[in-house]
Amino acid sequence: MSWTNPAALSNRLDRLWQRGDLLRQNAVLFPLRIPIAGPSPRDLSERFSEVRPWITELSSVSHIELEWKEINHRFLGPQRLPKAAKIKALEDAIDFIGRKKDAEKFRKLQALARQRIPKLLEWLERRPLTALDTYEDWPHLLDVAEWMCRNPRPDIYLRQIDIPGLHTKFVERHRGLLSQWLDILLSSDDFDQQMPSMAKNFAERYGFRDKPIRIRFRPLDPALALIGAIKTPDVTLDAESFASLDFPVRRVFITENEINYLVFPAAPQSIVLFGAGYGWDALAKAKWLGDCNIFYWGDIDTHGFAILNQLRGHFPHANSFLMNKTILLAHREFWGQEIDQVRHDLPRLREDERLLYDELRDNRNQQGLRLEQELIGYGWLKSGLAEVYDPFKS
Repeated sequence: MSWTNPAALSNRLDRLWQRGDLLRQNAVLFPLRIPIAGPSPRDLSERFSEVRPWITELSSVSHIELEWKEINHRFLGPQRLPKAAKIKALEDAIDFIGRKKDAEKFRKLQALARQRIPKLLEWLERRPLTALDTYEDWPHLLDVAEWMCRNPRPDIYLRQIDIPGLHTKFVERHRGLLSQWLDILLSSDDFDQQMPSMAKNFAERYGFRDKPIRIRFRPLDPALALIGAIKTPDVTLDAESFASLDFPVRRVFITENEINYLVFPAAPQSIVLFGAGYGWDALAKAKWLGDCNIFYWGDIDTHGFAILNQLRGHFPHANSFLMNKTILLAHREFWGQEIDQVRHDLPRLREDERLLYDELRDNRNQQGLRLEQELIGYGWLKSGLAEVYDPFKS
């Protein structure tokens, strides 16, 4: 039955609640008039026994006032039917959908913000349901906001924030909401506006120390040993320490596969890095890499070339390694499938790389063609090294 019933009226008001309208005290909404769909003339003739209970059900609903219309049915004569439901005030709507306690909680949040940080009242108007979701944590969230206003760019780790009653992970769990607040409360000089306002960037954006990014590498030449008598150690350094290295490296190989990284053959004045996927910012801090020949070895698929393209945003002189059509065709039996292909242009690819990338993204050989780097034979790796390293020219 398509006749409007109390549940339909409640759903209409609940949609207003979910949009936050009933918490914004939008006075222009009330009195609110909701049209009622009722029985047609044919319904009155064929289902008249259902009409009276329907009217009784609507009439019994508290917090609404019915608006009526008079019709003259050709068989039944004059009839009086509900035309619309009127809700006079915001409080009536909130009571009708059973949200009175939630509304009271929200008013408490408003009162607390008005008392402690009035600048957040505008945010409350925009995000009332988000605020309600954090009702229990609200006093502590205000504590953190006040602390940040007193201590902008604190240069400590998040877990070093010392506020009575706060556990060490509290700020980490609420980074998204606090980001919205701090952008409102802090002056433009007190946070890094160039850093995207996202939870994962919270520490860097607001001047906290973050867990150092680690760079893992192996010297491929015993003469480059960094740790005592260990000739070719597997080394992990934080990005700052890696950037400060001062040793005679001429060639840097980067591979995304750990086994390839571990079995990479020896090569004079060379190191191999365990790749970082799409994250090259930390590596870019090592300015000395600008004087090295860099070779990137990734999968032969659209994402592999996209990562190479991104690497060249920091190191334009970087070369691709074992990522050519000859190797692709020589390993046809090992072709796999890339599920989610890159489709956009990659402007930093060189001509031969761009041609192969176009073949891949256009699916000219196979849908989603992919050759994973770890499937390339070890002999091809040694041959590739021989092409970039000539002992008579070193």
